[in-house]
Amino acid sequence: MFLRLDCALPDSVDPLREAFCDDWAHVLRLNSASLDGMIRRAGWHFMWVSKSCSRRGCGWTEETATRQALDRALRGIAGRFNAAEFESLRISRVLGFYIANATMEARQIQQNTSLDLIQESL
Repeated sequence: MFLRLDCALPDSVDPLREAFCDDWAHVLRLNSASLDGMIRRAGWHFMWVSKSCSRRGCGWTEETATRQALDRALRGIAGRFNAAEFESLRISRVLGFYIANATMEARQIQQNTSLDLIQESL
């Protein structure tokens, strides 16, 4: 799981996070189902949105290609969503370098029960 740095959470929910890229943090030692349960027990809502983002990254190592792909996929999540769940990662090797394809699913954590319909900026 990844949370935007400005993602509001219930007072009782404070997962261990590590900065990942510009405005995202990686949630450590907690999967999406566990985070979902914590948020719902606090009376908030963890919404599963049917919007995903896939991006590629390349590098001389698997780690470099993976990091680049994840960073790009997170930047592709619309600004209106404050969380993202890692969906998949495929890595291949071509002509001595690695190509990674990462997919992230958009998520929303909020107090309200309905997802506001606002205009997304491209």
